[in-house]
Amino acid sequence: MNILFSHSYFLSLDPKQSIQSKPYPPLGTLYAAAYIREQKHNVKLFDSNFAMEANEIEPYLSDYSPEVLVIYDDGFNYLTKMCLTNMREATFEMIKLAKKRNIFVVVSSSDSTDHYGKYLENGADVILLGEGEETLKEVIETKKSKGNFSILEGIVYKDSNGIYKTPPRKVRNNLDDLPFPAWDIVQIDKYKNAWERHGYFSINIATTRGCPYKCNWCAKPIYGNRYNSHSPRYIVDLIVQMKDQFSYDHIWFCDDIFGLKPNWIQEFNTLLKEEKIHIPYKIQSRADLLLKEDNIVALKNSGCEEVWIGAESGSQKVLDAMDKGTQVEQISQATQGMKNFGIKPCFFLQFGYLGEDWSDIQLTHTMLKDLMPHDIGVSVSYPLPGTSFYETVKSELDHKQNWTDSDELLIMYKGTYQPKFYKRLHRYTHHLFRSLQAKELLQNRDLSKGLMKFAYHTIKAKIEFVIMSQEFKK
Repeated sequence: MNILFSHSYFLSLDPKQSIQSKPYPPLGTLYAAAYIREQKHNVKLFDSNFAMEANEIEPYLSDYSPEVLVIYDDGFNYLTKMCLTNMREATFEMIKLAKKRNIFVVVSSSDSTDHYGKYLENGADVILLGEGEETLKEVIETKKSKGNFSILEGIVYKDSNGIYKTPPRKVRNNLDDLPFPAWDIVQIDKYKNAWERHGYFSINIATTRGCPYKCNWCAKPIYGNRYNSHSPRYIVDLIVQMKDQFSYDHIWFCDDIFGLKPNWIQEFNTLLKEEKIHIPYKIQSRADLLLKEDNIVALKNSGCEEVWIGAESGSQKVLDAMDKGTQVEQISQATQGMKNFGIKPCFFLQFGYLGEDWSDIQLTHTMLKDLMPHDIGVSVSYPLPGTSFYETVKSELDHKQNWTDSDELLIMYKGTYQPKFYKRLHRYTHHLFRSLQAKELLQNRDLSKGLMKFAYHTIKAKIEFVIMSQEFKK
């Protein structure tokens, strides 16, 4: 059968990410396409990343004449986990265009898992729940043989009698059984061109699926709380194969948690040395995990340049309320440890969690000043279905339950302060941090870079603080 793959993320519908121009190919989609191609089907990709509108899929539908359209999101990318309404509406349009041609439509995404009824109402035939490759294979086989979908695991479908949800499918344990992603169906030059302004080209690789930690705001609609890992050998072989296919300068390991298994990082480092591979990379990790064994040393030796950790808050009260499982002191120790070995520590920060007040916010700013990470990402708490945080605040969400794009940053429940306060807090925190960075440049006698930057961000931080203070009083 001819199977057309796509995904729901449109860079053009997310202004903040479009300006940043650091797109990554839809890795989860490429894994699914490779797996289905292994079953002797023909596969093609409509990569919505670079489409301006959903109707750009039409030539693929008419020229390729697929029997099945699979809209399979990249579950390794946090942007798809955010369930943005811009992307949802674009997906609905792609579904409708396919149904006009009587094409069978299958959807796998975080958003369709949370809102499968809406997707079925808009024409989707089957929604995949959980890990999708094996389920997708069975759906395609059942469609081809005109069999009974009710016997399959891990799907939702609709017929004349209503909506049916089948029992869940077990998570795959041996990830090394999967074929390498279908990189050959991606127009990789488009990604290279987008990265040109940054002076290097970064590509994405996933070494794991899932996360065993239980932060109560973190949605895990696809892999749940299970954690499975590729072997270091599989990943090193994949890096070599990708280098044979196209050139790249940097890797983003897009796992929720990189190198959780004992000695994984150490073995990975050894295999890279044997293959004479040295390529810089960045990861996401946890402060407590970095302090185990000789993880920081092994990361540095294997090429890690940048580590993003979910610091979230400088208040232990807030971290405990989130069920984060880390201590503020561990954030400090891990940050200092990374700096000692020349790794750039970066923080994800989150404001507006239940019970957070001004004293907690000040503790987070104090943590920034004291630890001075290399970079920060700032957001507000965002309730997604499937989390205990969502269950706590869902009665306050009304009709607004998702952001339109990744820069909306609207607090959608009753926080300690008004939504406008948190918008200003976001801007103030960024300007405060950039002014602190500029101050470091001045202290290092880098006047040409530091002086203008320091003046600009200091003034902007003061302006934002004044406006924020007015919102604080409301």
